[in-house]
Amino acid sequence: MTVRGWVQTTRSSGKIAFVVLRDGTGYLQCVLSKAEVDEAVWEALRQLTQEASVAVTGTVRADERSPGGVELGVTGVTLLGASVDFPVTPKEHGTAYLLEHRHLWLRSRRQVAIMRVRHEVVQAIRDFFYERDFILVDTPILTGSIGETAGTLFETEYFDLGTAYLAQTGQLYNEAAAAALGKVYCFGPTFRAEKSKTRRHLTEFWMVEPEMAWYDSDDNMRLQEDFVSYIVARCLDRRAAELRELERDITPLERVTPPFHRISYDDAVAKLQTLGSDLRWGKDLGADDETLLANTFDRPVFVYNYPKAAKAFYMKEHPDDPRLVLANDCLAPEGFGEIIGGSQREDDHDRLLARIKQENLPLEAYGWYLDLRKYGSFVHSGFGLGVERTVAWICGIPHIREAIAFPRMLTRLYP
Repeated sequence: MTVRGWVQTTRSSGKIAFVVLRDGTGYLQCVLSKAEVDEAVWEALRQLTQEASVAVTGTVRADERSPGGVELGVTGVTLLGASVDFPVTPKEHGTAYLLEHRHLWLRSRRQVAIMRVRHEVVQAIRDFFYERDFILVDTPILTGSIGETAGTLFETEYFDLGTAYLAQTGQLYNEAAAAALGKVYCFGPTFRAEKSKTRRHLTEFWMVEPEMAWYDSDDNMRLQEDFVSYIVARCLDRRAAELRELERDITPLERVTPPFHRISYDDAVAKLQTLGSDLRWGKDLGADDETLLANTFDRPVFVYNYPKAAKAFYMKEHPDDPRLVLANDCLAPEGFGEIIGGSQREDDHDRLLARIKQENLPLEAYGWYLDLRKYGSFVHSGFGLGVERTVAWICGIPHIREAIAFPRMLTRLYP
């Protein structure tokens, strides 16, 4: 048979040469014996360099020591595309250098493994909601409404209609769709203009956001733990080889099964203070607080019932304590922090109107959103899961910039 691919590695003992090819589906070891081929074939194989594209012809034979369990006994080699001085070699390179060459860094075994895990996460997300009769709704990327904090928006002038924003979330539109379809989700890129350089932040990232009619806060958290467990189990089942390539310790992932731990915000603050945190009641948990808290549990943990002042305007006021909202964060273990933020939504028109005014948001941009509370208001909840944070956690990689093919960060717009 003939295989086309790119040269990953080469080595030669003088009489036998080995080439590992990558063709996009996996890796294949090709073996050539000098005594069994013409001199021209031997020289052609010996001259191959990293990332040259080739067509290699030979006979397939079983070999348990080879990647994939087979190797190719080579009888012919054709160079299709030369590769001279490939910039990303097996030696150590600095992160800045690798990001500058991200278009080529993607070819490395580690990055290929991460992208395959990401693919599995994305497919698992779609399958989970399809199996549960959720309807996909494509929400706008250009919007006049603000979902989170006004100071973290990318702005653009929209013809004669004034300022538009790149969407931070599709949630508000999902709420309208849930009134029509019951259970919906949107899935796409979202944008946050936070001037953050932490390992957990990108300016462009992918988020999946389901919204469910008739779900209260408890229903919402039960769905979240089923969802996260489904994604992790899927990767353990179908991407075991990639996780081995990444040298991921899968023991913590094997513990990711419902029910997850739950702790109220009040108890979380008290617990963190005993662990040495200076967090004060009323403030949102920072990255260090999330790590400190999550490390005390053996699987993901929900922190719920947050202070109203620390959360977004659309969250449902707690019926027994007006200082709180029915919101939750899902924290991944091992220092990976928040992977989900969710809440029951405020379904009372007047309370929602008061919150919009309190946040100094433009009422004219939210007329349609308030309409949802005027015409058949209903209990509903939803959440958002960040794909890159989830991929980083499952892969066990320290920074989410490797969890997306071409990361957009505060100081990076190339390539």
